[in-house]
Amino acid sequence: MNKDRYKKRIIDERLDTYVSLFGAVCLEGPKWCGKSWTAGFRCGSQILLGDPAGNFQNRRLAEISPYTVLAGETPRLLDEWQEVPLMWDAVRHEVDVRGLKGQFVLTGSSTPEHKGILHSGAGRYGFLRMSTMTLYETGDSSGMISLKDICEGRLEPVFTGDVDIFSLAKYIIRGGWPGSLDVSDDEAHLFPQSYVKAIVEDDFYKTEYPEYVPLKGVKRRYRPDKMRMLLDALAHGEGTTASRNELRKGMAEGGGDRLRPETINQNLGLLDRMFILDNQPPFRPRRATVRVKQLEKRHFCDPSLACALLGITTPEQLVGNLDAFEVLFKSLVVHDLNVYAESFKGKLYHYQDYRNNAADAVIELDDGSWCAFEIIFAHNYVDDAAKRLLSLRDSFVKDGDKGPSVLCIICGLSNFAYARPDGIFVVPITALKN
Repeated sequence: MNKDRYKKRIIDERLDTYVSLFGAVCLEGPKWCGKSWTAGFRCGSQILLGDPAGNFQNRRLAEISPYTVLAGETPRLLDEWQEVPLMWDAVRHEVDVRGLKGQFVLTGSSTPEHKGILHSGAGRYGFLRMSTMTLYETGDSSGMISLKDICEGRLEPVFTGDVDIFSLAKYIIRGGWPGSLDVSDDEAHLFPQSYVKAIVEDDFYKTEYPEYVPLKGVKRRYRPDKMRMLLDALAHGEGTTASRNELRKGMAEGGGDRLRPETINQNLGLLDRMFILDNQPPFRPRRATVRVKQLEKRHFCDPSLACALLGITTPEQLVGNLDAFEVLFKSLVVHDLNVYAESFKGKLYHYQDYRNNAADAVIELDDGSWCAFEIIFAHNYVDDAAKRLLSLRDSFVKDGDKGPSVLCIICGLSNFAYARPDGIFVVPITALKN
């Protein structure tokens, strides 16, 4: 690894903390999001269990003599550990024997079903989930405004610079994949398209069957055409609370057969294990009396995957479909808010209740206080977004419940961060950091 080329990630500080606290750290996340680089940057040695060199000799050695591959300068990186699931117990045992912190970092782009794994790893392992890059990490946000400061009620008005709608569209189509940052705008869509192809034709077989070799005449539990139809339905339901039945209906409307409910569950579970999905859970305020809706909002781990599945390949094409642009822009912001919030132990949700109040995003802090966010792509929608936030807050006040401590609007096409006379913050996404 050429460490001079390493781009700092927001998760770096938390990973360093976990390495100092635990004997082993499991760093999980979607493939190609930068786990190996981030872990390798701070590890003293490594073994790549997914390396095909020598007919996968590293993997075969780990299967034959797992403790042999654990020897090396610490922290030692075990990349794609799920290729040899028995390494989980081997690491746990070795951590117990050594009795030291910071011995191993395991990276994984999928989670095997824990058949044959004898121990959960509790007390030995620290767990972190890594995402694709935010706009701040790619350099497309100036980072002039801190989300932590906003959640603590602080914002200094500042001119943040102009941004155009085609740049925002480009960020959505390209995504936050480290490998796509150096490609031209005309080719940026190829990266998420290749990712989808890999999911459908290869990765989900490997996740379910680590020893899988495609053979003619062999009955397959997961069919590529069915998985592709499910992914298409998820893309059309991006950013919504679409139920499993609605996904089944969407597949049928797309020209496919409706999968059985149990098959839908199996496929969604597999996508979760591959970290392809990163859904937004519903928020229920503590000690509140209001009835809230309990459905997750569906999101891919990166909005570029929805673009690829919807056949959107250019900024002009996305801008020409403002309905899709609005949905995918919200997904981009939710993705970044999630990464930023995690860095200061904030938890990201969405809010919907039965009084027609809603918030695109909610960040709950350790002390139980929470902040409500609306997400809009153009500044001329600020007033409408403000009305929704004020209505949400007023409904809590009317009931005598603890409402949001901060109201904020995250905007796309805006060049100024400021607080409105009603106290609502307005912040451009291209000026935000953790």
